[in-house]
Amino acid sequence: MPINYCSACGQPMEEREIGGSMRKACISASCGHIHWGDYSVGVGALVMRDDRILLVRRAQEPGKGNWTNPGGYIEQLEPIDQTIVREVLEETGVHAKVSSIVAVRDQPRAIHNVYIAFDMEYVSGEPQPDGVEVDQAGFFTLEEMKTMKIAGFTEWLIDVALRRKSKGLDTDSAAASPGNANVFFRA
Repeated sequence: MPINYCSACGQPMEEREIGGSMRKACISASCGHIHWGDYSVGVGALVMRDDRILLVRRAQEPGKGNWTNPGGYIEQLEPIDQTIVREVLEETGVHAKVSSIVAVRDQPRAIHNVYIAFDMEYVSGEPQPDGVEVDQAGFFTLEEMKTMKIAGFTEWLIDVALRRKSKGLDTDSAAASPGNANVFFRA
């Protein structure tokens, strides 16, 4: 859907060249709001317990019936490391904590999607599907996965997790100042 009116003040938007690209900008000189584009940030979890990987079977489109790693989308103002902890708990009832970032997928399209995959440490809980987004959940061996309908992207993430050459990006708590909501990761 085209952006015709400013989300900040309600005035009409016009096309202008800004930063070398044509963008929608508010016509009001006192507002100056610029629409930078549409983006979504997704997160996914790679949780292992005793050489088994936590997977969920999707109960909704996209991918209904496919087995995937648990995940979802960040909420506005929600730190990304809290998003993935929440998503794993909501979809599976499993408590896990972030160990590192192990993969990133960039998918430029109408709504530009960035997906960040986290290696997570299993803490507690037995997999229970939420009954809405997922209809089955469990920890599975690579052998068991051979007979399952695993989504291609999830197969790639499992390969990344099992064959990676580094431990990924770790949270750097020293980079943030007190009261700062930013989360930093470094190799």
